[in-house]
Formats: sequence, structure tokens, C-alpha cells
Amino acid sequence: MKCVPFYLLFWVSLSIASCSGDDTSNHPGYEPDVEDLDEAGLPKPGFEVQLPVISGTGEYIIELGRWDIPNTGTDATKTTANLQAAVDWAHDEGYIRVVLPEGTYLVSEDVNDIYQGGIDIYGDTEFVFSEGAVLAMDTNDKWNYCVLRLNGDNIIVRDGVIVGDRDTHVYTPRENDGATAHDEGHGICVWENNNVLIDNMELRDLTGDGSLVLDSNDITFTGNVIFNNRRQGISIVGGVRIAIRNNEIHHINGTAPQFGIDIEGPGRVDEDILIQNNRFHHNSGGDVVNATGENVYILDNVMTQGDGSSYTDGPIVSWHKTHNIIARNTITMVDGSANGRLGYIQYSGGGDKGHNRATYVHENICNSCGMYMYKSSQADVRRNQFLGYFVAFSEFDNVILMDNLVTYSEAHPNLRYCWSYRFDDVTGFASGNRLGDALEEIPLSKTKPYTLQCVLDGW
Repeated sequence: MKCVPFYLLFWVSLSIASCSGDDTSNHPGYEPDVEDLDEAGLPKPGFEVQLPVISGTGEYIIELGRWDIPNTGTDATKTTANLQAAVDWAHDEGYIRVVLPEGTYLVSEDVNDIYQGGIDIYGDTEFVFSEGAVLAMDTNDKWNYCVLRLNGDNIIVRDGVIVGDRDTHVYTPRENDGATAHDEGHGICVWENNNVLIDNMELRDLTGDGSLVLDSNDITFTGNVIFNNRRQGISIVGGVRIAIRNNEIHHINGTAPQFGIDIEGPGRVDEDILIQNNRFHHNSGGDVVNATGENVYILDNVMTQGDGSSYTDGPIVSWHKTHNIIARNTITMVDGSANGRLGYIQYSGGGDKGHNRATYVHENICNSCGMYMYKSSQADVRRNQFLGYFVAFSEFDNVILMDNLVTYSEAHPNLRYCWSYRFDDVTGFASGNRLGDALEEIPLSKTKPYTLQCVLDGW
């Protein structure tokens, strides 16, 4: 029987059969009560990130003369001690808005053998950089540092520049193993904080991350530019209700993993995370990797490999048994990664094909790239455009593949045969998918695993 394309506005109203004749009415992916869905068929987030609420009044513009604070990028020891004293005094006096005047403030405090201190900001404070204000870490040889460390809840940091010592750092070998990664030098440390807003900041040249979020709740990053850090743009290592919106994260390079955003907190809770309307480019590892996160929304981002840049893993990477909603992103690759030109790859669960919740991949545009999921289960893939590469599933249970477009690239003629929609031991349902202008008949079944003959033949 030849399939007839069928297009749906709302997936919960589906009442058709697949090409193989399976009844889809009891397919797990088609039950309307599996998820609380929006009108596009995506799960609703079900969470709202709380912004800081700071009570009280009063603004204090730090008086450089009164506190004898250098603002010429010199004398880090004096600058750190006196600037911290001014911040402490403002906090004790009850000021809720503290303003750093124009200038470059070089900070550094020798705390212990592995950690170099910067400036602490207290709870219930809005810390504002005046135009032209820069907070910079002095050259040091420590594995860890925080240029700015948040100490408390309800904190806003905005409108400034934070710079690490990447170019001058002394990468002293670690005594126990001789390692020299020194990958924990951070611009803003959000450690065990609640209700934090980081807005309109430039975070660059760090030996580690632009910001590290550690065991924190209700954290928002908006309008920041984060670049030229060695390990990550933003690392989430235990975070609940995190919003990362409208930022530019680029040129992350130097020491693994080298992603724009990394969600990776083994043994911790990473949950309810929104990554939306950001621009990523020239990031050496990739743009977003989710190793441990649940209920993670990756929406409306623009991800570009960039000329002269190489990826290690690829633009979007998720690990087995994470929960991802990946929708409306525009991804452009130039020459691929170690995984080939895959705009999205879900790494496997080894022999465990179960998955905690379905992965949704909807309405993404992948320029010169495709996607691959293997040795797992539960995926809902709809209305994507994979331009110039392929869609592949291997040893995968319960994939719903609907209304996608795959095109060939003249630059890669070897992909024409057996490499468009590629299946090896896959169950599920397929309808309305196209290869160029032609409807692609894909006889997936709920019960009988499907493998392309050309895969069996070794292509």
C-alpha cells in the first residue's frame, strides 16, 4: 500500500494508520495525557524562574578616594582589600544598590594553595558597573578562582565587564597528578544561591567558565556576552529553575569540554532549565551539552560553527536518560565534528535502551547537518529541515518521525545511497517525511524492528 501524506495541526488529534498498517491509537507517543502539551505538540515547561526581589532603598556609589581604591588596573592586593571593605560597609549600612565607578579594578587575594579570591557580593544587593568599569583578575597560578563571588540570595549583577587572567596565567602542575588544566577560574561564581540575575555583563578571558552555577535555584542570565573562556561559557553543576536568554556565547576554547553551556552535575539535581534566543558561534566543543539535566528546553537559538572553527562533539549533544525539548533552533555547520556533520546527537545508554521521558525535536533548521540517536528509546521528531545531511536511528525503540525534510548536498554525493533516512533495528511510526520533493516511504512498525536492506548489505 502506498502511503498518502497527512499533515496535522495538533498531534493529539491523530487518528490515522502508519504505512505498515499498525494502529497508532495506543502508541505511547500519541497519548494526549502523556505530557501537558502546548498547541504545537511540545510539553509545557511547567516552571517559572523567579527573579530577585530586593527590599529596601538606598544607592551607594563607591567613593574611591574615601576608600583609597586604585582604578587604574594596578596594585591588586590593595584594590581587593579596599574595594571589599567598601562593599562590606555598604552592606552593613543597608544599601541595596551599590555602584562601581568607571575604571579598571585589578583583584587578587591569596586564599589557599588552590584558590585565589576576588570580590564578594552579598544578598539583597544590586551590584551595578558604571560605563567603563572593569573587574579583572590579576595573574596567578591557582587552579580555582572567582573574580566575583555571590554570597547570599536575591542578587543582581549588571552592566559591566569581568576579565580573567587567561593570557598571563601560570599553569603550575598539580602536585598529586601533574595536571595543568587549571579549569576552575570563573568570572561569576553562583554557588548555593537563590534568586540571582546576571544581566548585560561581558565575561571573558577566564581560565575556566564565564560563570559556574553550583547547587543554586532560580538563576537568570540575560543579555550577556561571554567569550574566550577556556572551559565553558556557563556551567550548570546542580541547578533548578535556570533561565539563559538572549546571550551571545562564542569562542570557547582551550580545555575540555569547551561548550557554550554545559549541564553536568553528576549526583546533583539539574532540572527545569530554559536556554532560549541565544546566539552561539565558534565554540570548540559545541554549543549546548546536557549530560544530567531533566526538563531542559533548548528553544529558538542560533548556533553557527563559524568559518575556521572546529567542533569536538557538535552543536547540541544530550546523554542518555536526560530530558530534552529541542525546538525552533537554527543550526549551521561548516565541516562537522568528530561525530560528522550532526547538528544534534543523543549519545547512547549502552545496552539500556530505556529512557526516562521522550526527547522532542521539533521545527529545527539544520544547515549542512543532520541528527542521530542510538541505543535508546522514545523520541518525537517533527517538522525539521535537515539540509544536506541525514537523519539516523540505530537500535532505537519508539521513534515518531513526522513531516520532516531531508535534502542531499551536491558537495557530498556519497550520502545519496542509503544515507537520507537511515534505520538499523528501529521501532516506531513514520508519516509525511520527504526527501527533497519526494515523499519518503518509511515502513516503521510499533512491534517489528525495521532495518534498511542497504544497512544489512553493509552500506
